[in-house]
Amino acid sequence: MADVVSVGVNLEAFSQAISAIQALRSSVTRVFDSLKDGMKNKETLEGREKAFVSEFQDILQSVNRDLNELERLSNLVGRPSESHPLHNSGLLSLDPVQDKTPLYSQLLQAYKWSNKLQYHAGLASSLLNQQSLKRSANQMGASAKRRPKVQPSTLVIPPQYVDDVISRIGRMFPDMSIELFRPNGTSAVLLVTLGKVLKAIVVMRSLFIDRTIVRAFNENVYSEDGKIDIWSRSNYQVFQKVTDHATTALLHYQLPQMPDVVVRSFMTWLRSYIKLFQAPCQRCGKYLQDGLPPTWRDFRTLEAFHDTCRQ
Repeated sequence: MADVVSVGVNLEAFSQAISAIQALRSSVTRVFDSLKDGMKNKETLEGREKAFVSEFQDILQSVNRDLNELERLSNLVGRPSESHPLHNSGLLSLDPVQDKTPLYSQLLQAYKWSNKLQYHAGLASSLLNQQSLKRSANQMGASAKRRPKVQPSTLVIPPQYVDDVISRIGRMFPDMSIELFRPNGTSAVLLVTLGKVLKAIVVMRSLFIDRTIVRAFNENVYSEDGKIDIWSRSNYQVFQKVTDHATTALLHYQLPQMPDVVVRSFMTWLRSYIKLFQAPCQRCGKYLQDGLPPTWRDFRTLEAFHDTCRQ
C-alpha cells in the first residue's frame, strides 16, 4: 500500500475505488440487461423460469460483491487535510444543509474573484505607469489655475429679494396680476391672473420655478380649506394643454446662475396667452383645430401654433 500523501488521501486506494465503481456500474448494467431480455427460450416453461432465476441471482450477487468492495475501499481512501484556505470560515463547509446555506462555496468564489481582480489591477497599473501623463497633467493644472472659479448657485435666497423680483415683473406687465403667498414658510406660490383669460398657479422654491398649473379664469383656484389648490388640473382640455406647454417651458428656460432672468422670461412667455382665443395659428391660419385654439407659443418668437402645426 502506498504511503498517504500530505493531503491525507491514499492514492492507491483511490485508484482502486475508481475501478470498483466501474465494476459496480457494469454489474448494474447487466442486471437491467437481464431484465430486458427476460426468459430465454427453453423446451418447457419451468426450465425457462429456473434458468432466468439462477442467472438473475448470480448477477445480483456480483452487484453485492462489487458494492462491498467499494465500501471497503472508501474507508481506505482517507479524508482530506483539515487545513482550510479561509481559516475558520472553512468550518462552514461542515454545515449539513449545503443546499440552503452555501456560504462556504460562495466565499471560495469571492476569494478567487478577489485574487483575479487584484492580479488584473496590478497589470493595469503597470501598463498605465508606462504611459507618460506628466505633460497633460501639467497642462490641466495650469489651465485649472487660469480658469475662473464658477460660483455655485444656491437655493438660499432672501425672501425680500424674491418679493422685489416679483414686484418688478408685475410692474412690467400691467395686464397681468401677480399675487404672492407663502403658505409653507419661505417657499412662494404665485397666483397669476392674465386678463380675463386664465389663472396660473406657479409654485416656486426660493426663486426657482418648480411647477405650474393653468386653469380657466372662471375656475376656482382654492381648495375647501381656503388654501390654494396646487394639484388639481383644469376641467377644460384647452387649459390642460396650456399646462403641459408651461411644463415644457420650465424645462426650456433654465439658467441656474441667473434665476431672476428665468422667472422674467417665463412670465413673458406666459403673458403671450393674453390672446389665447383671438390669435390664429401662424402655420395653417385657422383659429380652431379639433375644437381647440392654438395653444402652443414659440419660446423665441412667442407666435401661436396649434399643437400639431408646430411640428
